[in-house]
Amino acid sequence: VQLVESGGAVVPPGGSLRLSCVGSGFAFSGSVLTWVRQTPLKGLEWVSSIYDESGNTWYNNAVKGRFTISKDNANSTLYLQMNNLETEDGDVYCCTSIERPEYGYTYSKAEAKRGYWGRGTQVTVSS
Repeated sequence: VQLVESGGAVVPPGGSLRLSCVGSGFAFSGSVLTWVRQTPLKGLEWVSSIYDESGNTWYNNAVKGRFTISKDNANSTLYLQMNNLETEDGDVYCCTSIERPEYGYTYSKAEAKRGYWGRGTQVTVSS
């Protein structure tokens, strides 16, 4: 099983980026898929999830209206379009096959051991 992220870069505040995550070795099209960001202060912070069966999407309030999650099942690729980036958005972004946290926006250590995870891609928002 592999999840490989790409698209991270250095962008100024107000800029945009699109992250990609290519999956292999598991049922990509039938899985819930999630973007998570690793922050020194907050740990593993949930960003957004997409549920394949329903097509429903869910967002952390901090990114709602600025980020858009989508997926291309034919190419086993998950995307995160990030617009109007803020300095606080700068983190390592990972994709994972687990759902949003059971409580709040931060994954517990036990939750973080579940499912499949990519290594992440660095997003830096700086002028």
